[in-house]
Amino acid sequence: MSKATLDNRRRNMDGEISAKHGNTLIRTLRKVYGQSFAAGYPDTEELREVLLRLNETSLSQLRRDHETGHLEHKITKALK
Repeated sequence: MSKATLDNRRRNMDGEISAKHGNTLIRTLRKVYGQSFAAGYPDTEELREVLLRLNETSLSQLRRDHETGHLEHKITKALK
């Protein structure tokens, strides 16, 4: 069960915000983080699949790797 908070986000009764959906398309994330985000993966790939293939734990970690330039190396390694 969840209840709405002041900003209308839903929280579980234990106070945690529910997990992000893994079905977000890479196309959508590229609109936010730029066209080079997760280069080498098709626009129609889902976030959960990219995270699994790159052994990433979250979108936050994937974004951090993108910003620091480490994501391209991880993608190249994963696609071999």
